[in-house]
Formats: sequence, structure tokens, C-alpha cells
Amino acid sequence: MMQSLGFVVAAVVCAVSAQQPVWGQCGGIGYSGSITCASGSYCVKQNDWYSQCLPGTAAPSATPPASSSTKPSSSSSSSTKPASSTSSAGPVPTGGPNYWFSFGDSYTQTGFDPLSTLPTPGNSFGNPPYPGWTSANGENWIDFATAKNNKSLVLTYNYAYGGATIDANLVKPYTPTVLSLTDQVKQFLDGAAKKPASTQWTSANSLFSIWIGINDIGNSWWTDNGTTAGARNFLFLNVPPVDRSPMMIAQGADTQAAEKIVIDRFNSKLATRTSSFKSSHAGVATWIWDSNALFTKIINSPATYGFTDVTSYGTSAGYFWLNDLHPTSPAHKLFADGIKTLIASTIW
Repeated sequence: MMQSLGFVVAAVVCAVSAQQPVWGQCGGIGYSGSITCASGSYCVKQNDWYSQCLPGTAAPSATPPASSSTKPSSSSSSSTKPASSTSSAGPVPTGGPNYWFSFGDSYTQTGFDPLSTLPTPGNSFGNPPYPGWTSANGENWIDFATAKNNKSLVLTYNYAYGGATIDANLVKPYTPTVLSLTDQVKQFLDGAAKKPASTQWTSANSLFSIWIGINDIGNSWWTDNGTTAGARNFLFLNVPPVDRSPMMIAQGADTQAAEKIVIDRFNSKLATRTSSFKSSHAGVATWIWDSNALFTKIINSPATYGFTDVTSYGTSAGYFWLNDLHPTSPAHKLFADGIKTLIASTIW
């Protein structure tokens, strides 16, 4: 199963100041920073959640609405589509954008359809409207990393699909309609990998990421069990300690301990395969973001990270878990910040 793994991520820092720099945030629901962009750029509304300073001359319709601290209502269900929002496509910057091709499961999904609207400047995810259909009841880690932790324009093709396993022929997902990692990669190979005019990525300006394995472990209890298409930068995210999720707490200590053994084995194999993959492919750069370590730190010391409850779940402030398996949007922001710290000084 591990041979199927391969990823890309693009994330970097956007500082809030009196004048926002090019590519910085300049508006959106909950935003409280400056709405003035540096000379030579103007504020373009991508959606209700995010406006960004893009190079060029301001147009009358480009001014974003006043920032608001009121969040539109949303459902905790990952299948509930947010209300539509208007997005403006800004000019393509000199040298072009950077590309992020993402694969995974419900921790990453936003509901992207590669046959629908594709990402463009001013609409970094293409479809559906930001923040997409997530399992976080709002923005998830890839939303934060693409739209807020960036110092350059990032266009994200997020193929992740809720419930995905690595390969449905090895571990069946909860329903046959789920797109496994191998299905997601095929979507990429059949479309963006061919570098059409709409998606001019290169080895230098692209990052590939995969966060997978939770459903493989949960559905099977076993982990034993390439082409890169020109990709050179790979970010791998290991499996978090879902043995400490409310779902597994309810199963008892013995079941938790058994799952922990499988998770640790999977993560060890991921580290070994990542090292082998890098050594056997010249020019390839790899990173592993240790989600397991951060989850563990948060669960062991929740107050340090602004949480008051890490054993049950809910939608109120202070909960780490939104439901019995998926973290809340504030938790996802911490995940995005951790990834930024890992790769921001090296990528873009």
C-alpha cells in the first residue's frame, strides 16, 4: 500500500501590517487586519472568507465588503455545501502561480471536482466555493495553508475524498463510490498531469501532498501489505493518534492500544518508504509532517493550544474534536501552521 503514496503542498507566511504585501490577505469574514494593499497591487475578493492583494491596478468592483466577525451558518456534515460566493479572477502574476496537488481523505477534502471550475488567480481552489465541503465545520488545514499561510499565489487542486483508503482493492472503503488514493491519482494523471494550458505547472513550482492511512487502519487493522509524472517536491503527512479520538475512547483501552500499535507501524513504514523514495529519485525533495506528534502534544496539554476538551466532541469553542473522529477548524489551523513551519523556508 505504501508504494501508492505521493504528495504536494504549498504554504507560506502572509504578515498583517498597515499595508498588506502582494499576495497578503486584505479582507474576509473574521479578518481584522488592514484592507489596504501595497503599491502596485489591489484587493481582490476571492469569496466571503478571503480577499487577497494581487498585482495590478485596482478596478471599481475589486473592493471587498467590510470585514465581519459573523460566520455564516454551516453544517458539521462534510457533505453539506456552503452558500455560494462570488470570486474575482485577478491577473496572472509575472512568472505564473505555484501549484499544489493534494490527495487524501476527509481530513483534507474540500469537494473539488477536476471536471468543473479549475483554480485561477482570485479563486485558488476552483470549486466548490471556499472553504468547500470539509469535515471541520469550516476551514480545514489545506484551506488555511493555501489561502492564508501563503506568500505567493498558490493554486490548489485538492483531489482528496472523504472515506478514502490507499487502494480499494486492498482495503475496501465504507462505500464503493468513494475515490481511493489510486483513483485520485488517476484523476490527476488523466488531467492536470498532462499540463494543459489551464494548468502550467512545472517540477519547480509544484508540490504534491498526501495525508492518507486513517481509513486503511480503521477498516482493516493491518498495514503490511511509480511514476512521479515530473513531480519533484513531496510532502507526506503521517497518521495521527486517532486511537485517542472519541470514537476509539468509546471502544475501550484494549482496542485503543491495539490500534496504536498499527498506527505506529504504519508511520514507521511511511518514514522508511519516504527515505527510500528520495534516495532512488534524483532531484526529489521530500518532507514528512508529523501530525501524530502535534496531535499528541495537543491532547496531552490542551490548554497550551487553546482547547478545553479533547476527549468528547462538539461545536462550541474549546473542543478539539468536532465529531467522534474529525478535528475542529481551530485544530486544522494549527495543522496548517505546523506545515508552514516545516516547509515555508524551503518552498516558495
